[in-house]
Amino acid sequence: MAGKEEKEPNRLIREKSPYLLQHAYNPVDWYPWGEEAFAKAHREDKPIFLSIGYSTCHWCHVMERESFEDEEVAACLNKHFISIKVDREERPDIDHIYMTVCQEMTGHGGWPLTIIMTPDKKPFFAGTYFPKLRKYGRPGLLDILSQIAEKWHTQRERILWAGERITQALQPRFQATDGDELTEEVLEAAFQRFVHKYDPTYGGFGAAPKFPSPHNFGFLLRYWRKTGDDRALSMVEHTLESMYHGGIYDHLGFGFARYSVDEMWLIPHFEKMLYDNALLAIAYLETYQATGNPFFAKVARDVFTYVLRDMTSPEGGFYSAEDADSEGEEGKFYVWRPEQIKQVLGERIGEIFCAYYGVTEQGNFEHGTSALNLIETDHQAVAKQFGLSSEDLSRMLEDARKKLFEARDKRVHPGKDDKILTAWNGLMIAALGKGARVLGDTRYADAARKAVEFILTKLIREDGRLLARYRDGEAAYPAYLDDYAFLIWGLLELYETDFDVRHIDRAIRLIDDGIRLFWDAEHGGFFFYGNDSEQLIARPKEIYDGAIPSGNSVMTLNLLRLARLTGNQAYEKMAGRQFKAFSDNVKSYPPGFTHMLMALQFAVYGSKEIVIAGDPAASDTQEMLRMVRGEFLPNAVVVLNPTGKEADMGERFPVVQGKKAIDGKATVYVCENYACQAPVTDAAELKQLLRV
Repeated sequence: MAGKEEKEPNRLIREKSPYLLQHAYNPVDWYPWGEEAFAKAHREDKPIFLSIGYSTCHWCHVMERESFEDEEVAACLNKHFISIKVDREERPDIDHIYMTVCQEMTGHGGWPLTIIMTPDKKPFFAGTYFPKLRKYGRPGLLDILSQIAEKWHTQRERILWAGERITQALQPRFQATDGDELTEEVLEAAFQRFVHKYDPTYGGFGAAPKFPSPHNFGFLLRYWRKTGDDRALSMVEHTLESMYHGGIYDHLGFGFARYSVDEMWLIPHFEKMLYDNALLAIAYLETYQATGNPFFAKVARDVFTYVLRDMTSPEGGFYSAEDADSEGEEGKFYVWRPEQIKQVLGERIGEIFCAYYGVTEQGNFEHGTSALNLIETDHQAVAKQFGLSSEDLSRMLEDARKKLFEARDKRVHPGKDDKILTAWNGLMIAALGKGARVLGDTRYADAARKAVEFILTKLIREDGRLLARYRDGEAAYPAYLDDYAFLIWGLLELYETDFDVRHIDRAIRLIDDGIRLFWDAEHGGFFFYGNDSEQLIARPKEIYDGAIPSGNSVMTLNLLRLARLTGNQAYEKMAGRQFKAFSDNVKSYPPGFTHMLMALQFAVYGSKEIVIAGDPAASDTQEMLRMVRGEFLPNAVVVLNPTGKEADMGERFPVVQGKKAIDGKATVYVCENYACQAPVTDAAELKQLLRV
């Protein structure tokens, strides 16, 4: 096969997306999504072959190798279709719509997403991965393309009718309709569903494949904090411990893979996503606050080590993902054979390491290789087996880990998707902001602030419009609801870490812009893309909290938190409208909407407003801050009222009015359910007050 340098590139060579660039030397005459492609489809009277994926998607790579690099498939596509490639992470608006089509038509979805549609963008065929020729019970892509090409000429009216019907059927699927109020009953219903779905052996919910879905943990922790039901806390602790012990966690380089293909969390789908690691860091941090168990703090620190080492650009933004594949094989970078380990560590230490991390001659993955894991490991038993103290074993393992990490670093690395997405950066800013205050490490706040400045410098248009993606010097695509919602979340977390009021000013500006661009004044809810963006065949409102929480869910909690901080009741009313707009969705399957349920918990459990008045640099103020940050207070907003700036703060935050330091001492005011407790200047008294 000719190398890339000997091939003529297609139009994708001019794109910035790593995913589109991966296909730039395919013989398929690819177009990026745009008017040029649709105009040609109309002009030449051809259907459109739409392929949607992302750069770290394993089955996207497989379909490219089997079909899109194949001359026969390319000839068929080039003759009968106009072919369009879309990066779902750059254009989640397109992906949302056509993934919904696929799920409705086939009962399932996933990537690569394969859509065939009319030149007017109306879909009439949908699926995911197809091999070139029929196998595994799947029809072959060549057969599908040939049949559709023939029917396009012989059964055109039927195809156009099908496309019209499918497009019309989409519209109500994306509409919010006012339902009944959401009450605590739906919170209880969600908890009972989790109890029913819980895997008591390995943790997690449901059968394989298992996805982390970290907002489930956030919901359960809040349920436990309110009700005292230890089952909720136990499910979270056990699942987070099991995930760490499994191969879904990278025991050498840290960070979590996207999901586990088995019920044990043993074999991951090896790609690492920025959003998973941000959301899981938050889950481990909150569980540390709830339990005081330093294990959970350690895992959060390790995740941050991975992100700051491998996923941070020199300019301060965070990269999107790392691939599952290297050298054309899934997981090759991560897995080991015993002899490879012993070659690095020597016979004895290699034997100990293999025993500890489950590396065997038989292997647990492909070709006799093993994913490192601790599922069946007993630390004391291994120490006893090899005649070591527990402490000596720990030191030996850490030294071995570093050596193996260095050895692995010499392997061919998986591809890195180095585009910077505003939404996913917002999640990592939120995680680092929370991490800085919970773990007391200023490096995390520094990294979060640097990322904020990067976004506000590089991803804001001259007219103030936020943009969605930055890569290779170019910012593009009007930002989506998720970009606004997640960045606001990050700013709110960062404010409670360094109390720089500019974060709140920016959050208010963004939420007001978000309301103007996305809010549906007639039916409630936020649309996924703005009224100033490209208008597609439907305008969805995403509410499902899947791998990532929905923009609507996050925005609802943002509105409530900002309402408490600023006293702006319009935000509170809008959050209430959100609950009504999506109540039917939430009630239909409560566990599918746990970030929205966290917003509901904030609203119905009663939030705390905590004002700390005093000199920010004084030791007593810092002690009060440590006391507040050591507690798990998920439904609290915390404001610092610095000595000497009370008047300005009172204008900005009505919640601080009249709340000053007493007798020069750091003073804490705790208000809940529209009533304030007596101010306290004693740390022990504050601790008692916070735990009520």
